[in-house]
Amino acid sequence: MTGEFIAFFILSVMAIGGAVFMINFTRVIHMALALAFTFFSIAGIYLLLNAEFLAVVQILIYTGAVSILMLFGIMLTKHKDEDQGSIRPMHSVLSFIGVAAFFGVVMWIIYQTPIAGGTADPKLFGVAKLGETVFKQYVIPFELASVLLLVALVGAVILAKKEEK
Repeated sequence: MTGEFIAFFILSVMAIGGAVFMINFTRVIHMALALAFTFFSIAGIYLLLNAEFLAVVQILIYTGAVSILMLFGIMLTKHKDEDQGSIRPMHSVLSFIGVAAFFGVVMWIIYQTPIAGGTADPKLFGVAKLGETVFKQYVIPFELASVLLLVALVGAVILAKKEEK
């Protein structure tokens, strides 16, 4: 067992745990924090794969998206602390069986699919080439997406302010 394997194991357990917590939490803040935890764990996995650019993008974009999601969720939902009734045990058992069957099918497909291996030329596919493509060919869609997110945030603030009155 190498240190890389142990780090991957810890990061993957953290990512899966964050995803499970995100599904099971009932409050928006807790869900968003669990989702951010999952995104940070995935960024750590990218670092283990020597994809530093993807790790930084994962943290910047997805963590930023989580903060926007938190703002939308907090501003646009009504905060009522109502206790929901418990789930019937039969539903829990059926849900577990369904998830286990889905997991089994996915694992069977993964193990049956042949993986063609090959190496790419790093000069053709690198961070410099990616940056050049994004900021030369796709600069207008990139900026439009940022403006769209800003407009959505301002709209959420306006809608939340109108509901208070």
